[in-house]
Amino acid sequence: MATFEYRCPQDGSFDVVMPVGTAGPSTSCPRCDGPATRVFSAPRLTRTPAALREAVDRTERSAEQPAVVGQVPGRRPARRSTNPAHARLPRW
Repeated sequence: MATFEYRCPQDGSFDVVMPVGTAGPSTSCPRCDGPATRVFSAPRLTRTPAALREAVDRTERSAEQPAVVGQVPGRRPARRSTNPAHARLPRW
């Protein structure tokens, strides 16, 4: 995805995010719905840190394919006593 800058004669500049190569020479202004022309400016490219990119990818994958777990992570099952006297105690 890329950020493209457009300028409306009435409302000024605004940004539109769309896939690379799909931006047209003009679009409608989101405020006044009038015609806005594309402004050619320096590309807004950033390098995402690997850890952040992995977190974003994991979040996007979990939206459609959530991981199914059998128990709460990090919790061990309660230990049961083998003492027969403990069997009569109430359980919560």
